Amino acid sequence: MEKLKADIVIIGSGPSGQKAAIQGSKAGKKVIVVEREDEPGGACLFSGTIPSKTFREAIIDLSRLNERAFYEGTIARDEVTISLLNERLHKVIDDEKAMIYRQFRRNNIQLLQGTARFETPHTLHVVDEKFKISYCLEAEYFIIATGSLPRNPHEIPFDDRVILDSTRLLALDRIPKSLLVLGGGVIGSEYASFFAILGTEVTIVDRQSHILPMLDSEMGVHLQTALTEIGVKFIGKRTPDTISKKDGRAHVVLNDGRELEADALLFALGRTANVEGLQIDKAGVMLDGKGYVKVNPLFQTTLPHIYAVGDVIGGPCLASTSMEQGRLAMRHIVGAQTHYFPYNYPVGIYTIPEISSCGMTEERVKELNFNYEVGRAYYYEIARSHIAGTNTGLLKLIFHADTLELLGVHALGSGATELIHIGQMAMHFNAKIDHFIDQVFNYPTYAETYRVAALNGINKIQYKK
Repeated sequence: MEKLKADIVIIGSGPSGQKAAIQGSKAGKKVIVVEREDEPGGACLFSGTIPSKTFREAIIDLSRLNERAFYEGTIARDEVTISLLNERLHKVIDDEKAMIYRQFRRNNIQLLQGTARFETPHTLHVVDEKFKISYCLEAEYFIIATGSLPRNPHEIPFDDRVILDSTRLLALDRIPKSLLVLGGGVIGSEYASFFAILGTEVTIVDRQSHILPMLDSEMGVHLQTALTEIGVKFIGKRTPDTISKKDGRAHVVLNDGRELEADALLFALGRTANVEGLQIDKAGVMLDGKGYVKVNPLFQTTLPHIYAVGDVIGGPCLASTSMEQGRLAMRHIVGAQTHYFPYNYPVGIYTIPEISSCGMTEERVKELNFNYEVGRAYYYEIARSHIAGTNTGLLKLIFHADTLELLGVHALGSGATELIHIGQMAMHFNAKIDHFIDQVFNYPTYAETYRVAALNGINKIQYKK
């Protein structure tokens, strides 16, 4: 057993752990990162954000999806194979992994492989796969950045071919002819759209009346309509009573007695904090009622010298927000100027078509009794969408009718997750909606939807007057 000392030890090398480590190193601190897997990157790199978004992009490219508007019958679904998708996936993962190694080397961050276990509030053991202690680490501060895992109930017969979670799904050796998706949240909706584009018969089952209920309801309706158009079926207000395998296929009995079968099933009903084996009770760190690590606004746990960031503390569970949490936690540790986590941040959901939002929904604005108006720009009005062959889309701007202050931005369609940042910055600097009218946007671009939507909204106010 090797004994090591550091200023800060970070448990986990996903997005939050990476950014925390780099920030600590830039401040001149000795930082050690402990990663349980063989290589750094966390679930984000190997089974989460990077694989799913790479999978999506590869499907769009290889299926020649955007040519559908121009050339009848050119969607080469039969030519898209799992091996082609995996080839691209592994290339991206290798590139990202190399970048993480390079950043750690450049910043003198020590990376240790093994499972971290607290022994005391200031002592951590790192054990190998045989539970032999490899290192004993002492540090002034610790950051828990271990992420989350798919919530897999023990009674469900998971395997690597038929009954799958989001991690197992990436190991499929075939494109199933039919797929049941249990859960209409982010993961379920994304993968449902991916496989529908590949020609798989996809059915989503969810307890809610529609998918992604956290969205602005108008945008949610547009998204669900778009998914229906690519072949995704939705069964709402239902839950699975039993999940089993019959004759090599997934079999589900719903709570209304209906029976469903498919070649494969994706179980996407939530995730849980990845804290098993950490022995956080020995450090005195407490969990909340949902099993996530409890933190204050500065990301300190119940012990002020132990911080927690990323999915392990619960929502919003985005790689982007996790990165900022890690950076802010480390800045507080090293005594650098910092701030609380921002109130407004963009949320991107990479369905096909993608959807993104920042700020308040129309439902929230109504609850606050604001005098508001809405400006809309539909993609079918925009030359850029005609050129790209992607006419499905909408930019929705919600603004105060008296002050013209921008309250919420919602985008659906190609480039939505990039487009949203214009609105995000406008809200940050308290820009009024007429600011978009007085600017010149490149033409033809998706960005000009801001000007079109702003004009649409302003005209409504002037017409009312």
